Amino acid sequence: MSTTLIVGACQAGVQIASVLRERGDTGPILLVGEEAHRPYQRPPLSKGWIKGELQPDDVILRTREWFAERDIELVTGDRIVTVHRSPDGTGVATTEGGRRIEFDRLALTTGASARRLPLEGTDYHGVHYLRDADQAIALQPALADEQAKNVVVIGGGFIGLETAAVARGLGKNVTVLEAAPRLVGRVVAEETSAFYLDAHRRRGIDVVLDARIRGILGGDARVAGAQGSVTGVELEDGTVIPADLVLIGVGVIPRTELADQLGLAVDGGIVVDSAARASDGMTVAAGDCTLMPNPYPLGIGGSIRLESVNNALEQAKIAAATLLGEEAEYRSVPWFWSDQGDLKLQIAGLSTGYDQVIVRGEPDSEKFSVLYYREGRLIAADVVNHPVEFLAVKSALAKGGTIPPDAARDTTVPLKSAVVLPDAATV
Repeated sequence: MSTTLIVGACQAGVQIASVLRERGDTGPILLVGEEAHRPYQRPPLSKGWIKGELQPDDVILRTREWFAERDIELVTGDRIVTVHRSPDGTGVATTEGGRRIEFDRLALTTGASARRLPLEGTDYHGVHYLRDADQAIALQPALADEQAKNVVVIGGGFIGLETAAVARGLGKNVTVLEAAPRLVGRVVAEETSAFYLDAHRRRGIDVVLDARIRGILGGDARVAGAQGSVTGVELEDGTVIPADLVLIGVGVIPRTELADQLGLAVDGGIVVDSAARASDGMTVAAGDCTLMPNPYPLGIGGSIRLESVNNALEQAKIAAATLLGEEAEYRSVPWFWSDQGDLKLQIAGLSTGYDQVIVRGEPDSEKFSVLYYREGRLIAADVVNHPVEFLAVKSALAKGGTIPPDAARDTTVPLKSAVVLPDAATV
């Protein structure tokens, strides 16, 4: 009976354990996470949690009873520090707490950590990052504090804009500093970026693009080890933006320490094949820590990292199948979402390599879609506050269908009715 060790008590790790049990695996399963919390959902942390609307049980993925019923041993608050593996695949892991774990199969779902900025002043009281539960737990009361009137968000990606929207909704004076020439520029087209810039500014958020930051300012020099508090953010041109709270959201770095220790191929993530198999041919990995072949049938070839719940779940299914010795290949239509206040962005597909963009509807109405095409074929869409159109695109892409550009422009025809499948039928 094989023992499976899953390192990383996150969405992907829980999914691997769940699928193993669903497929009839009866061997011991240990799911080990370094955080003290039970596995939880990350997306609510930058939205409902920091608003103060959610309790811990609202974000927990599975109850203790769920793990017990499936005979999955959950270990929290203890970090795997060493892993040794024999040529036959068996191995031994040790934890920071001194526990020794023997295993036959190994899965790495180690996730990612917040990217740190090499700036002066990031250690001042009032400077926050937001990636894990402890960081969210610290940020929530800081945002709720009435004395924190001025909030500066460094980074105009999803986490930054979601947090900025929450802070503005709480009545804060909010400034977003983005180093790039547009918001969310790595993910969406200029049309979507321009909409979000205008929309956030309409809501009273000051957005500075092409921002160059000199450092974070704080109180007087620390006395007897006391930590000074943030007072502002200084730009390279000398401008000082007042700040009682600073949130840094500039992306993440995959956790590859154990992969490095095992001698696995790492290239900005744990390199895996389409079966979620690492370079040693035995270890599997899934989720934010991986670099994998593009799983999107309409995507550009090569390797890619996808940071999303959907990817973590779908890739984890493949990883579990591989552990069971089944032939599996990860092929999927990626999708993402971002709730920024009352603006819900849903993305279906990957727009890399597009050569045509069609804006369907009026952006000023704050309910519209941006459709991406390559050589006349639909490959992706950004959908704002229009879930029906998101589902139409997502379904069409999953079935290998498209929406002709001329039909996409006609807002009098429901997008679902304009879908053309490979056999020329419609849905």
